[in-house]
Amino acid sequence: MPTFNKEKEEVMEICNGKKRRKVSGGVRDCRRSVVGKMRRAAGKVLRSLLVEDNNHHTESMEEDDDYFCVSFLRNGRMKPGSAVSPRYNLVREVGRGSYGVVYEAVSRKTGATVAVKRLQCDAPENVELALAEFWALTSLENRHQNVVQLEECVLQRSGLAQKMSHGNKRSKQYLRLVETSLKGERILGYPEGPCYLWFVMEFCEGGDLNQYILSRRPDPQTNCSFMRQLTSAVAFLHKNNIVHRDLKPDNILISQKSGTPVLKVADFGLSKVCAGLKRNISEEHPATGAAGRGSNQNNINNINKYWLSSACGSDFYMAPEVWEGHYTAKADIFALGIIIWAMLERITFIDAESKRELLGTYIRQGTEIVPVGEALLENPKMVLHIPQRARSSMSEDVKKLLQDMLAVNPQDRPDAFQLESTKGPLCFPALFTT
Repeated sequence: MPTFNKEKEEVMEICNGKKRRKVSGGVRDCRRSVVGKMRRAAGKVLRSLLVEDNNHHTESMEEDDDYFCVSFLRNGRMKPGSAVSPRYNLVREVGRGSYGVVYEAVSRKTGATVAVKRLQCDAPENVELALAEFWALTSLENRHQNVVQLEECVLQRSGLAQKMSHGNKRSKQYLRLVETSLKGERILGYPEGPCYLWFVMEFCEGGDLNQYILSRRPDPQTNCSFMRQLTSAVAFLHKNNIVHRDLKPDNILISQKSGTPVLKVADFGLSKVCAGLKRNISEEHPATGAAGRGSNQNNINNINKYWLSSACGSDFYMAPEVWEGHYTAKADIFALGIIIWAMLERITFIDAESKRELLGTYIRQGTEIVPVGEALLENPKMVLHIPQRARSSMSEDVKKLLQDMLAVNPQDRPDAFQLESTKGPLCFPALFTT
């Protein structure tokens, strides 16, 4: 039987290799080889970087132990004898992964707090992940309140920095990164001068979805708001031909600047921009009205027919077809269903490596726990018991919604547009029975 902590949240700890799997929340094929260590200590960062404009080269600046600063020069030129003011000051490290570090930083120009993410491009796998995130975020022509906003990206190597732009064929550094990713071999050379991509993004002071949900008492209104925000974000990405492929609570951040929590889908390192699908549908249909909604539906239908083959993601959120390596954007819908189910019932497990309590749904098989997607792959006829708790007050509408989102056959799942639509199941105001 499941065990419960003092707040009656379901918890299963996997440790010492005694269970079937080591629960790490880590990703599979796409990231399992991404184990490059950061060669510098967390506080050892560049004091100042001068930016070239694709054609002009500038001098490198000295290092400092406390701050990372990026200085942009107008027209790529610096007047002789002029002092370069740092653009961003690092404040503290707020997160660290297998191939990058995230810092809280302050803009010297506006005083605004931002997040600065440093990705070391020291291996083809790291370059591929960094470019995937860059391409996904820069391919978005419009902003969405529930998708983390990229302010700018800087490529730095050997003390020189260059502001990145999408598809910049004049930048030799950018082309070398692309070639490294495509060829799968390191061609940058100069190991004494490591290459980094720095992403400057909006800062989310509320932490991730795990931290926010598990540090507060259950609130149906918050749950309902988060469901709507998550489905809106995924619909926006799918309309823009982006499959996230790694949706999980760790990658959903919380902003509280407006006074109410706003979700931000982040971490696009495993995302896929489905090239060749985009077309100017605004000329065929107006942006509003029935015709506009129809054009959005057609766009999502297109992405749901785009087949992907890299089995990547995080185990507990991966759809059955992802384990087989043949899937579409409907895999994001499955992951979203797992997240919503875990959020509503506060189903958690303890990560074996970080010892963090994480939101995630799974299937118990004797003394073992198995990701839902893997269990459904092994037994497609298995019936999911939603809700898990016998005394749950989950409404029949939400129960049916989750069953549909977690269907074994991707074609039986609703698409992102249907979830977002005002006529969809999420329009019901009552998440729980009274």
